[in-house]
Parts: sequence; C-alpha cells; structure tokens
Amino acid sequence: MDPVNHTWTQSFILAGFTITGTLRPLVFLGTLCIYLLTIAGNLFIIVLVRADSGLSTPMYFFISVLSFLELWYVSTTVPTLLHTLLHGCSPISSAACFIQLYVFHSLGMTECYLLGVMALDRYLAICHPLRYPALMSRQVQLWLALASWAAGFSAALVPASLTATLPFCLKVVVHYFCDLAPLMQLACMDTSWHARVHGAVIGVATGCNFVLILGLYGGILKAVLKLPSAASRTKAFSTCSSHMTVVVLFYGSAFTVYVGSPGSRAEGTDKLIALVYALLTPFLNPIIYSLRNKEVKEAVRRTTNRIRTILRET
Repeated sequence: MDPVNHTWTQSFILAGFTITGTLRPLVFLGTLCIYLLTIAGNLFIIVLVRADSGLSTPMYFFISVLSFLELWYVSTTVPTLLHTLLHGCSPISSAACFIQLYVFHSLGMTECYLLGVMALDRYLAICHPLRYPALMSRQVQLWLALASWAAGFSAALVPASLTATLPFCLKVVVHYFCDLAPLMQLACMDTSWHARVHGAVIGVATGCNFVLILGLYGGILKAVLKLPSAASRTKAFSTCSSHMTVVVLFYGSAFTVYVGSPGSRAEGTDKLIALVYALLTPFLNPIIYSLRNKEVKEAVRRTTNRIRTILRET
C-alpha cells in the first residue's frame, strides 16, 4: 500500500490535556463557558455593527469581519478540546484531522491578513484623513476583506496538503487538535524539508503582515506626534489601542509556537500557548473592542433605547 493511501485509511488519537479527578469536570465547564461567551460576544459585535448606523464606518466593518472569522476559528478546535476534556484521549479520522488542520490554518492566516488590513485602515484614517473616504470606499472594504479570506485559504493549502501526504507510523497526536508539528512527529520519514516549507509559507503569511503592521503603526506614530494638542494625540491613539492589543496577543502567542524548533520547548507547552490564540484571543476580542471603545458603548445605549421604545409601543 502506498504512503498516501496508508495515511488516509488510518485514524489518529488526540491526547488532549492530562487532567484527572474532580478537576476535569471543572475545567470542562470553564472551557464551555468561555466558548459560549466567545460565540455570544462575537455575535454581539456583528449584530451591533449591523444594527447601529453610527458604526457604519470601515473600522467597524473590519471589526465585524474579524468577529465573524473568530466564530469559525474558535469553533474549529474548541469542540474537540471539550470532547477530550470530557472523555480523555479521543479518536479522530484522518480525513477529519486534515480538514481541521487546513481550516484552522486557513482561518489563522486569514486573521493575519485581516489584522494587516485593519492597520492599513487606521493608517489611512489618521495620516490621510481628507482622502480617507475615497481611499476606503465600501467597494474597497469588501475587496480587502475578500482578499484576506482568499489569501488565507490559499496559503494554507501548501502546509496542509504536504502534511496529508506523509506516511504515518504513530497515531497519538500530542495535542488537543490536529496541528502541523504534532502530526509531523508521527511521520515515518524525515520531515525536515516539510518543516522548512511550512516555516517559509507561514513565515511569509505572518512575518510579512507583522512587518507591514509595524511599518503602518510607525507612520501613525510619526503623524500623531505632529498633532498640535495632547487631546488630539490621545484621541488618535485611542482608535488604535484596541487593535494593537489584539495584534500583540495573536502574534505573540502564534510566533512562540510556529517560529523556532518545537523540540526546544517542554512537552505540552505548545498546547498551553495554543489556548491563547485559539481560545483566549477570540474570547477577549469583543471585550477589547467594546469595553475600551466609547463609540461602541454609545451604540449599545442607542440600540437599547431603540429596543425599549419598540417594546413600549407594542
């Protein structure tokens, strides 16, 4: 039987986290609550942006696109995490494993591109305010959003397809979902070439976008420091603070896992770090963009008053 067919006829076992005793149901319930709150929070952002005309700006359009992405991103891995927390080691078919691998990395790379687009939006709004409406028209917004999704799902084809064609001798994936490094450790052959290709593709998707974001924020900082008053500088920085927080959380944890040698870290470290960008960041995004944003708070008040008025009239 050739290696490719052998790969697709076997199943894997997700090891998950080693949690025993009474702690397991508590961790399961805590994770479930975070997952449900993540879904609710991101749906809240999407509905609010759609419902309130005061948020019909490019910045909030991209925030709503990010929230939509986070719904799928968190749902790609957390149900698997919940299953392993509840039942321990869980079998997963090879087809489901490689689909999860592809979708997870597609959404992750899409988020990288989208965070770069959001930085570009802030740069144009602050550095070119007079031309901003024309530069960031509705058509341009849609094109940038679609381009981010297309680029992310295209780039992830390379590492996912290369990993799927490996011959596997072992079954136990030392993770709570199917990721590149844990799967490559199960291969029957030397995967150093595959690792270099994966590093190049993911490095271009994440590294280039990160450099772009740094460059754009460098231009923003230069422009803001030239503003005449402290109040105007504070207002300009406040529109970027939420996005910068999300960038640090996402890129900081992702770089730790995907840059460098996995063998240099203690076993199980990648699983813990993965929780930051796969669960914690999608959970915190709605909080960061709502609690730290006056416009969102005002939109919530307007929407709440509108609903109360409708209820009184009925």
